[in-house]
Amino acid sequence: MFLENTVNPKEQFGWIEVICGSMFSGKTEELIRRLKRAQFAKQKVEIFKPIVDTRYHEEMVVSHDANEIRSTPVPAAANIRLLADDCDVVGIDEAQFFDDEIVTVCNDLANRGVRVVVAGLDMDFKGNPFGPMPALMATAEYVTKVHAVCTRTGNLANYSFRKSSNDKLVLLGETEEYEPLSRAAFYKAMLREKINQMDVESEEVDAKKKNANGQGR
Repeated sequence: MFLENTVNPKEQFGWIEVICGSMFSGKTEELIRRLKRAQFAKQKVEIFKPIVDTRYHEEMVVSHDANEIRSTPVPAAANIRLLADDCDVVGIDEAQFFDDEIVTVCNDLANRGVRVVVAGLDMDFKGNPFGPMPALMATAEYVTKVHAVCTRTGNLANYSFRKSSNDKLVLLGETEEYEPLSRAAFYKAMLREKINQMDVESEEVDAKKKNANGQGR
């Protein structure tokens, strides 16, 4: 994989690989696969994840298929720079939850000769670019977009639809809170939510009018 990268070994720097996609698309699975191959090749590997992500384990990076690899939870991107000395490969999971400095950290590591493998959601539950992921994808040498299977159509899914009404941007969860949807299914689901919201607002306006009329009598 990436054979072209070593055509001129005298000018070889590190590089950045980004694995992105929706929830349940196999991002972490692919990250673990690449990092375990590097470990098998006797390379020094360090893996980091945001300290807020404790869904499966406090210290392990765990995929939905229960594959796992030991990691170091960190509160901010700057900590990665301090802890990644003398590494050949640095893996970062759930990159969307890090602050914007993660982009500078990844590029600094790559410029020092480190192979940086990053996994994260490219879009939030509203379908908008998520956190630092767009900048990471723009500066990476290699971007792999993986897809889940839409739970409603069976087609390829690239959206993470939140089933709950919680509007908080960061809400850790699994199948109880999220489902992967195709473009068509996501569009219909969001349209349905807008219609429901309009109905609620209309009912609230009617209730206020009734209260106002009742008080005016």
